Amino acid sequence: MRPLLLLRSSLTFLASQSLSCIRLLTQAAAPPVCLRKNMHYLTEERGNPNTPGYRIYFRTSEGKYISPFHDIPLLAETEQETGVPPKKHKTESEVFFNMVVEVPRWSNAKMEIATKEPLNPIKQDVKKGKLRYVANVFPHKGYIWNYGAIPQTWEDPNHTDKDTKCCGDNDPIDVCDIGTQVCFPGQVIQVKVLGILAMIDEGEMDWKVIAINADDPEAQSLNSIEDVRKSRPGHLEATIDWFKKYKVPDGKPENQFGFNGQFKDKDFAVEIIESTHEHWRALVQRQESGEIDCKNISVCKSPFKCSADEARDVVHLAPEFGCANPVPPEVDKWHFV
Repeated sequence: MRPLLLLRSSLTFLASQSLSCIRLLTQAAAPPVCLRKNMHYLTEERGNPNTPGYRIYFRTSEGKYISPFHDIPLLAETEQETGVPPKKHKTESEVFFNMVVEVPRWSNAKMEIATKEPLNPIKQDVKKGKLRYVANVFPHKGYIWNYGAIPQTWEDPNHTDKDTKCCGDNDPIDVCDIGTQVCFPGQVIQVKVLGILAMIDEGEMDWKVIAINADDPEAQSLNSIEDVRKSRPGHLEATIDWFKKYKVPDGKPENQFGFNGQFKDKDFAVEIIESTHEHWRALVQRQESGEIDCKNISVCKSPFKCSADEARDVVHLAPEFGCANPVPPEVDKWHFV
């Protein structure tokens, strides 16, 4: 029997994760894989969704496997890089960043870039042998934005922030996309940065960038954190409340915040992003990267740079894509804290 190749387009992704798949017969005797199309990237699912072995790997449009942590650039592509004129924006000086979506809005599975695995696929976090799901702390349902990371950034655990006196959490910097579209895990979007929140998670610095998808209808009118406050009453307050309480149902204390819980402006946010980018650059150029896996195919002067064939071998060691396991019913429970 000939295997199936499943192509999933981001245009057909729904919040319920019901996808319309185009089924094509392949001639090669290869196992079935599931691909989702991005603007410039494909994602390839391996293993069974809702299991510890499930992974989402990334490929370029040319078919080369890459690391979303190290190979996707910090900044959105320019005309010089693509040969295609960029879209017109309100100001010529506007800078857009790439965002790797890990968790779609309204969902609960705590998906994240696997920083300690080769090629850094997206996986579901596991704690004490169990898959992690974010609790529904009333009145919120799952994540209240598309949540993810800005590539080529790293919050260095050996760097002490001068304002909060806390060290980094050893991850790429987090970003919340407040746009209208519900994205899918592994989708790469361009975002406009609006501000940043200094969350302190069990003593570690865990910055939360607030941004909006550059393709969102409101992206032209939202240019600062104050614009968000004026046009979306309660949204920033709900964000503080979410981050403060989301771990409480798991028996953890409420998270704390620097700057008395005040959002910092866009310029401050860009400075933090640039700083974490420099920390990342130093990381991938070291001879030893510690527990972080820095395997990549594109970073100049990186001792961890590998060939396209080596990257392909990493992915092909992962189990074939299979049927999803059911989500535990307790994931839908309300928590009142």
